[in-house]
Amino acid sequence: MFGSSKVIFEFRGLFGVPVHIGSSILLLVLLFLSFGTSPAQLLYNAIFLGMIIGSIYLHELGHAWATLVQGIPVRRIMIYGGGGFCERTRSATPRQEELIVVMGPIVNLSIWAVASLIWPYMPEGLLMWAVNLLAWINLFLAIFNMIPVQPLDGGKLFHLLLLRFTSQAMAMRIAGGVGLVISVLWLPAMYLAYTKLGFLLFFFPPIALHWRMMNGKP
Repeated sequence: MFGSSKVIFEFRGLFGVPVHIGSSILLLVLLFLSFGTSPAQLLYNAIFLGMIIGSIYLHELGHAWATLVQGIPVRRIMIYGGGGFCERTRSATPRQEELIVVMGPIVNLSIWAVASLIWPYMPEGLLMWAVNLLAWINLFLAIFNMIPVQPLDGGKLFHLLLLRFTSQAMAMRIAGGVGLVISVLWLPAMYLAYTKLGFLLFFFPPIALHWRMMNGKP
């Protein structure tokens, strides 16, 4: 739903890849800023939001880099309220796809590692808080994206790895079955996360898609 939002801003980013910003990003901005009741809180929330959007962009840039180095043109990177995606001009082989998929989480893990190493040496205050938060944001993005459900990178990579050991039909059925179990458990897990930790995530794995995959329907 969010991924098809109207483009409200665009620019040419790193590696010459066009970057499109979807209108649903405004919902994310309003959500974050609505929790601010003072100028200081608004500043912290704005920094938090900026680092999330920036980290998502760098994640997608990792996909774009892996696409370009394998000779596949990139049409654009789209950033919207629900995340982002990297759009290619043509499809890739399964082996090429493995590198493309894994580079997004690798970028996040790299940012986490660097930020974790340098944040203790930052002066106490806003800068130390921001660098430490940047580390945690990217660790979360890396781990979250490796959950084996579609359309996350973990779901795609799990399917691709299965193709190395079994037929295309069987790989799709196994990936669909695993994804279906996680999708069904997702709602109660998110409910517990919200009630126990106050954590709310606007992402729901597509149950119907995994059901079709499990039944051999691409």
